[in-house]
Amino acid sequence: MSTFQVTDTIARILKVCPETSRVFEKAGMDYCCGGGVSLEAACKERRLDTAALLTELEACAGIEHASEDVSTLSLAGLADHIESTHHAYLRAELPRLLAMTEKVAMVHGGKESRLLRVHDTFTLLARELSEHLDKEEQILFPMVRQLDGGAEASAFHCGSVANPVAQMEREHDEAESSISELRALTDGYVPPKWACGTYRAMLSGLARFEGDLLIHIYKESTLLFPRAVFREQALSAR
Repeated sequence: MSTFQVTDTIARILKVCPETSRVFEKAGMDYCCGGGVSLEAACKERRLDTAALLTELEACAGIEHASEDVSTLSLAGLADHIESTHHAYLRAELPRLLAMTEKVAMVHGGKESRLLRVHDTFTLLARELSEHLDKEEQILFPMVRQLDGGAEASAFHCGSVANPVAQMEREHDEAESSISELRALTDGYVPPKWACGTYRAMLSGLARFEGDLLIHIYKESTLLFPRAVFREQALSAR
């Protein structure tokens, strides 16, 4: 059974699945102020293939994120997985959410002052996470891959792999603190009844962002980092 119909308004589609905002953005369609028109009418206005767009919307609404078992991956394989999955997601999503939090704060901040704090908190978090990803990709992950290949700590310019690991763990704690603040400021990412399409899409995006980040941190703090430190110790003891 189809989730959406061509006669559904854009606002209704977004209410059912806020993640479809990505599809509307890609198509260049106004899903905020123009959310009251039907999908069919909006596509006709922009000369878009209604059936093709409907298929994309259905696919977006039906996406299921399978839980992948990464515990059996090698150290290098786990680092590659985290980089290609979670780092890639953040690099694509941070600018999008940053623009959304700014827009929502500008439009609705006068009515709900907490939205100004949401934008400020996310702006700082996005900058810190971008720097965090750079450190991992340029310093820590290359060390992890070298350890997987048999290199010892003496080969590293910053000494033991435990040094950058400790720094990354501190930054994980800071990120989780910011996430807790965002959740509190948005009432658990639940939109008020008067929220527009962009507001709802922002909250949905923040909720998904939190979920991915917590899984990301889990894979590093519970799997990658302890195994890297253990591998280094084992190599040093040979």
